[in-house]
Amino acid sequence: MKKKDALILSFLRLDARAPLTRLSRRTGLPVSTIFDRIKSSTGKVIKKHCSLLDFDKIGFSTCAHILLKASKEHKPDLVGFLNKSLFVNSFFKINNGWDFLVECVFRDMRSLEDFVEVLESDFGVVEKEIHYILDEYKRESFMDNPDLVGVLFAQA
Repeated sequence: MKKKDALILSFLRLDARAPLTRLSRRTGLPVSTIFDRIKSSTGKVIKKHCSLLDFDKIGFSTCAHILLKASKEHKPDLVGFLNKSLFVNSFFKINNGWDFLVECVFRDMRSLEDFVEVLESDFGVVEKEIHYILDEYKRESFMDNPDLVGVLFAQA
């Protein structure tokens, strides 16, 4: 990735709704160049544009990261269930003795416990480890400092 492309992405990480004219002033690139680079990145480098929510403020006060290990024959069904679940915010295949890491959001602890019960009874989860999120200090901040992004792409 070229340093100028990284700089554009860094500014977008700060504010994806920023006008291209502002990005042009901050990067020193013409608006048309910025537009073309963003358009060519969408679907490739830029997966999607979304809003980060404060779950607690919308009534979902229980957030947890759940490590799961499932029986081999149940994994495809479990993947399907987790992909469709309204409670799952993020879902990853991982290693080191676990199959999946799932970030879930619930209204309360009872809802989380009910969800885990379904995982165990219906989807062959043989081992689980739940880590409750008590406070969030940093989220989605990789490459969100335009002043430092050059360090990451100094070779480009």
